[in-house]
Amino acid sequence: MLETVFDFPPWLGFSGLVPNAPESPVLFFTAFEPSGDDHASAVIRELRTRHPDLAIHAWGGPKMAAAGAEIIRDTGDDAVMGLPGPGKINRHLSYNRKIGRWLDANKVTVHIPVDSPAANFPICKLTRKHGIKIVHLVAPQIWAWAGWRIRKLRRLTDHVLCLLPFEEKWFESRGVKATFIGHPVFDEPLQLDDAAGQKDSLPEGEPRVALMPGSRPSEVKRNFPLLLEAFRQLKLRSPGLAGVVAATNDHVADNLQAIANRQGGWPADLGMIVGGVDIATRWCDVALAVSGTVTLHITKQHRPMVVVYRLNPFTYNLVARWVINTEHFALPNLIANRRIVPEFVPYFGGPDRLVREAARLIESPEARRGQEMSLREVARCFEGKTAAIAAADAIEKEAGLTSDTGGAAPSLASPGASVEIRSRPMNSGASLKH
Repeated sequence: MLETVFDFPPWLGFSGLVPNAPESPVLFFTAFEPSGDDHASAVIRELRTRHPDLAIHAWGGPKMAAAGAEIIRDTGDDAVMGLPGPGKINRHLSYNRKIGRWLDANKVTVHIPVDSPAANFPICKLTRKHGIKIVHLVAPQIWAWAGWRIRKLRRLTDHVLCLLPFEEKWFESRGVKATFIGHPVFDEPLQLDDAAGQKDSLPEGEPRVALMPGSRPSEVKRNFPLLLEAFRQLKLRSPGLAGVVAATNDHVADNLQAIANRQGGWPADLGMIVGGVDIATRWCDVALAVSGTVTLHITKQHRPMVVVYRLNPFTYNLVARWVINTEHFALPNLIANRRIVPEFVPYFGGPDRLVREAARLIESPEARRGQEMSLREVARCFEGKTAAIAAADAIEKEAGLTSDTGGAAPSLASPGASVEIRSRPMNSGASLKH
């Protein structure tokens, strides 16, 4: 677009037109599950703090909206996990068509796909065709399985922002621009506020075990019966043992209660809190955790843990076993590049091996201290990093933005609404104080 600056007479031979200032950058985030909504919202909030008028559009979730993105469609719980069914595939094909039409009608400078590579790679193809820069927020775990996808990633990215320290070197050595930005888990202050009396809601007894069953319905369904049976067997070995289950939200809590009801009822001396992972971790002596981000929450407090992830044997033997190429699966072990926490991933058996490792940690102070020291080393890998700030820096650079902070180090915006953590009264006589 041009604007008239001087009203020259036409016979001078030029119009007196000069270009406008370059159009302002436009950012486009795509996220398809709650963790992506979390990761993206912190970065959007940081960018919005620096650039209040920046155009930020998103296919994402409610936290991204609260952080300041204009949500085109709510997709915060639609990731393609594992082998998707026909319904999931059709839904994402529909998304891709709608995003394609939206891109035809809207100018975008940088596309920021957040995790969920199965859902985001097709969208990256669309944005690449429009000549849009692509900055991946959360590196696709190509290093873990299906390594040949690195060729696809080279075509479909300009910069990968890595949450794990070893990823930067791995991607750079394969011709993909990458930056380790830290992990949001280590950015956030511990949620240990006891204003709601959470510590009084935890069951009495020793030793103390926390069960971390995950959040996705499929992993809860596969893994919580195993954790529940492991708790019962540990209770037989140590009659004074008490436990708590950390449910991520009310829906998960209801699901856990239903599973327990089908498995003989909720055990005595096993409590539940909703949204209280940090409190449960601080309270316990040992955690039994489903493999995933929760293991970093436990690492942050240097608590001993046993990690498990039960899979469908048919799915694993049909597909996963042929494409997985990593020795370790639990995040602390991956980061340390050695086995510092017992991990059973993938796991197909009963609770015996899980109980044996948990009992060893419970009964051996030396084993617990050794794991605690190793977890401190892992946590130190994230010191000096703030993921939202580093991600905003990289996105600014790719978008040609200058920080409104005037060259001063930007300050991370407030994480917004406070986290609600509350106890969950059980219906089968769990011993909780209220």
